Amino acid sequence: MRTISFIILFFVSAAIYADYSINISISEQRLYLLYNDSLIRSYPISSSAFGEGQIENSFKTPLGSHEIKTKIGTDVEKYQFFVSRELIPQKANIIHEAIDSKDDFITTRIMWLTGLIEGFNRGANVDSFNRFIYIHGTHEEGLIGMKASHGCIRMLNHDVLELFEMVPAKTAVNIYL
Repeated sequence: MRTISFIILFFVSAAIYADYSINISISEQRLYLLYNDSLIRSYPISSSAFGEGQIENSFKTPLGSHEIKTKIGTDVEKYQFFVSRELIPQKANIIHEAIDSKDDFITTRIMWLTGLIEGFNRGANVDSFNRFIYIHGTHEEGLIGMKASHGCIRMLNHDVLELFEMVPAKTAVNIYL
């Protein structure tokens, strides 16, 4: 009986901590989800309208190795938005046309990234976590596929919902040109 319990625990643990990883191609404006190094999903994204870079207050998308440090928004209704990671319990007006509004709503789910390379995207004035770099939903869905964010990785709301449910915290995220 004890052996069976250990076997069940092993398989449940393996399923929970499956080997997921995320690659984000800036040039393609795509997020690739891999499981054990095999591509299982591909999503359109929107990276920064200001380009790529690590410096704080630059509004640029940071490059390099990251991981998901924390996930925010479990059980939040689709299209609801966050301000400073706090839920605002109302739905954002989703813009399906390629219109850049004055707002930059963070909707549906947040996967907060932390950099893994000291001095490049971690620490001092280059720290992705302290810069509040997320993978998140957006109200400007019509701009997905174009560089339009303020540094984060934006996704369609139904895509960020799916990704959020699939990947655990600590999932590796590589952002490259």
